[in-house]
Amino acid sequence: MKKIKILLILVLTTTNLVAQAQVKKDANTFENKQEYTTSAYRLFPTQNMYTFIKLDTRNGQMWQVQWHTESKSRFETSLSYIYLVNKDEEKFGRFFLYPTTNIYNFILLDQVDGRTWQVQWGKEEDRAVIRIY
Repeated sequence: MKKIKILLILVLTTTNLVAQAQVKKDANTFENKQEYTTSAYRLFPTQNMYTFIKLDTRNGQMWQVQWHTESKSRFETSLSYIYLVNKDEEKFGRFFLYPTTNIYNFILLDQVDGRTWQVQWGKEEDRAVIRIY
């Protein structure tokens, strides 16, 4: 009988801890989603540990951002200075980047009208943003 009581207490305690952890996880997920919809800029990781793509979520402008421990290897350079919407059409969270299976390519989606672009990062001569029709 004593063993059953101890086992029951352990099961109930474990269940309670798991439930609390899940509630906390769900709350963090909600906060992150809220942050994304109100953020002007987002950083998207690439498969290269040193490289991110910075996206202006309002108008589709993008930059390649590289961090490094050596200052000569850190930089930020434009992928596209072109505004993909007019100023009066800008909206926080309008644009979003989706990775592809190719390490150097992403798909940029205008979440309002559905237009898409292929975004390619890399060396200066390889960078491109191409509309997909």
